[in-house]
Amino acid sequence: MENSFDVIVIGGGHAACEAAAASARLGAPTLMLAMNLDHIAQMSCNPCIGGIAKGHLVREIDALGGLMGRIADAASIQFRMLNRTKGPAVWSPRAQCDKACYQRAMKHMLELTPNLTIRQEEAVDFVTDGDAVAGVVTRLGNTYRCKAVVVATGTFLHGLLHYGLTHFSGGRSGDPASDLLPEAIRGRLGLKLGRLKTGTPPRVLGSSVEFSRMDVQPSETGLDEHFSHFGIGDVTPQVSEHDLDCRITWTTSATADLVRANLDKAPMYNGLIEGIGTRYCPSFEDKVVRFPDHERHLIYLEPEGEATDEYYVNGISTSLPPDVQERMLRSIPGLENVRILRYAYAIEYDYVEPAQMDRTFAVRAWRGLYHAGQINGTSGYEEAGAQGLAAGLNAARFAAGLDGVAFGRDEAYLGVMADDLVTKEIKEPYRMFTSRAEYRLRLRQDNADLRLCWKAHELGLLSDADFDKFTRYETRLHELEAAARAASVPGGGSAWERLRIAQGDPDLNALPFDPELIGLDLNDRTDRRAIRELAVQSHYEGYLRQEEDSIRHLHGLESWAIPADLDYTALPGLKNETRLKLARIRPLTLAQASRIDGMTPAEIGLLQVLLARRNREQDAASSGKEAPQP
Repeated sequence: MENSFDVIVIGGGHAACEAAAASARLGAPTLMLAMNLDHIAQMSCNPCIGGIAKGHLVREIDALGGLMGRIADAASIQFRMLNRTKGPAVWSPRAQCDKACYQRAMKHMLELTPNLTIRQEEAVDFVTDGDAVAGVVTRLGNTYRCKAVVVATGTFLHGLLHYGLTHFSGGRSGDPASDLLPEAIRGRLGLKLGRLKTGTPPRVLGSSVEFSRMDVQPSETGLDEHFSHFGIGDVTPQVSEHDLDCRITWTTSATADLVRANLDKAPMYNGLIEGIGTRYCPSFEDKVVRFPDHERHLIYLEPEGEATDEYYVNGISTSLPPDVQERMLRSIPGLENVRILRYAYAIEYDYVEPAQMDRTFAVRAWRGLYHAGQINGTSGYEEAGAQGLAAGLNAARFAAGLDGVAFGRDEAYLGVMADDLVTKEIKEPYRMFTSRAEYRLRLRQDNADLRLCWKAHELGLLSDADFDKFTRYETRLHELEAAARAASVPGGGSAWERLRIAQGDPDLNALPFDPELIGLDLNDRTDRRAIRELAVQSHYEGYLRQEEDSIRHLHGLESWAIPADLDYTALPGLKNETRLKLARIRPLTLAQASRIDGMTPAEIGLLQVLLARRNREQDAASSGKEAPQP
């Protein structure tokens, strides 16, 4: 049996899938160890991909050659563009997916990926060689040697499920927890772990729901939008129905009263749950307690697939006992006679404090060890997938003797997330928001390919065929931009200036100039996408110039490298609290140091002076001359 690989990926969720695929695309012989091959890419919570800021991440994963975008397109049963009432920088695509189709399509894609071996085994320990991780030991007693390991274990590390006062071990409902691997992470590797909590709503039988009492939320048709820049291609299976309706209803005062009367049975309120939950996606108990003046809360009923009558009750995540869940749901209009198929629950799990990594997702204490997904304290399929892709890329590069690659905050939402994870203190599960990105006018979902495809191709992540599709689009975009800037429009001004009037969202049936004026063919999908992109660029042109000034300042601070072995206790003038933070996080640059919570501009200025003095002294020592005084 083959037992030696370049890269081993532990896990079977969205982070693991993208990590294994990215590593294999770079030519590294890769092994993916999953506890259950039938649950690869399982959509354990909401069967949707994308959403506010998350859609940006999916577009970036796709531009970097990842799988999530094209598989979401193949499995999409409803597609919407969120935030249309706001500026184009925060528009976010979201697809409700057939979860069975998504899972099967991802598994099939991985099975067909060259250089990738998939095996159903549970990883329980590591092989170490000095300060390097050199392999993985499984529960079956197999030892697999490797040059790099990506740990992407989701919520499985010491996972504990809560249904009211009943709790038991599990990585998610129906799957066992991983109890040996976290002990190896804590014991053999000596890494610091924490405890987090998340949850999921109940699922109900559609035939027991009175949909006539609910509002309809249809799929947006005619958007001409997809996640993938490159098309679905040969992804199989694919759904046949892409426009299934979701429904909207509201909780009632009776729903809230039931929660208040049963808070003593809620694990979050009776002390059974120790992990920290998600503030931005609270349980329904939290909503009732924290917002007592809200008489009702919005509920979405979302189909889980085209070949099932199961519906996801979005908005009522809870860990109350099953009997209370029954009464809560039946207090909601349209759900008076509902039948629950799967009860809601909360799950606690271990994570590894991400400040122990660098921005390439490499664990600093161990060469060849990378972490991705919820093990880093994040939540969400999209956040996990983006981390997995970056970790898989860097694990394969490490195995090949190449330097790691970190994405910048001005380059991708992936870069914002990576920097936040290693710089900020994670007190709750991390979720991506557009507000986290300082340069969100530049980091839009519509231009992810323009930002990242060249880099992806240079790194070996993006195939020649997909890169060729991108360059054809990019060439056409530049042609139309040049034509629009040059074309004079009757009444004054250029076609480019008229595009600005569209505010980034042009009506292609009523453009503010004749399409033939710039050679625009609205029957061609590439041209249609290009003119929408140019409208956004025209809309933000002045603001983007201002943002570029901020980015140049950022690059200036990024150029100030901080030695990894710098002794902060020997630096005069810094507060003890500042020294402790710097020693814990070990920022690589002044720019990263400036984003540490509590760091002031004065402290950054002092650190810059101290670094300059240190550099002068080292230069003088190497030349045998006395260091000049500042």
